[in-house]
Amino acid sequence: SSRRCRAVAGPLIRAAGPIGANSPVTSAAMSKPAPALFPEGTKMTTMTSGGRRKVHYTFPDESEMVEEYDVQTDVLAVRKRRSKTILGALGEWVYEIGEAPARVTIEGDTLRPSLSNPVLVRTDRPHCFEWRVRNLPYPKPTYSVTIDQDQRQIIIRTSNKKYFKRIDIADLDRARLPIEDSALSWTHESAGAGTLVVSYKKPPAILKAEKELKMARLTAPNEPVAANEAPDCKQQ
Repeated sequence: SSRRCRAVAGPLIRAAGPIGANSPVTSAAMSKPAPALFPEGTKMTTMTSGGRRKVHYTFPDESEMVEEYDVQTDVLAVRKRRSKTILGALGEWVYEIGEAPARVTIEGDTLRPSLSNPVLVRTDRPHCFEWRVRNLPYPKPTYSVTIDQDQRQIIIRTSNKKYFKRIDIADLDRARLPIEDSALSWTHESAGAGTLVVSYKKPPAILKAEKELKMARLTAPNEPVAANEAPDCKQQ
């Protein structure tokens, strides 16, 4: 697979709230501040590998975020984050969008979740945040999907008390944007084991920020990558 790594430098984008630290992302392609998304001093590099454009962010507090976009469609397939532990070691990757790969034990066995248990995965679309909960076979009237304004969370519950989940909308929290009940929608797909699909319409401020960040990562200058460059394109 081909690999390209590029560093981005330029004017700062003022963040409205914390993301990995507190408060503007460097980008050559941005001229106006966007709400949102990164603290001052954030470093960004990109590479293309295996059909995906991978963007690696390093924040001032040394926490990291990696996003992976499909090269053909530019759909965001993965967003994962990790921070340092109290002892200074790197913590585990936490997946905000997409699924973590199956774990492999020392004996070489693959650890996968039960095929019958509900599995929540965030899979965003261009104009909405989307969460899909697999393995929910109950009829549509069983489900209740609401917003808890006090906790700023989406709540999923079933009348048969088989499933309950609180979902944070991290993008809105980072940008300090309000959560609107009218932006929430949901449906249930009965095919297979059943999937509950929850959507939240992205506000204009998020769409504007994402558009500018897309321009930044697609127009950033390329830099050659050493043969031993790490897959996550981390800056040393």
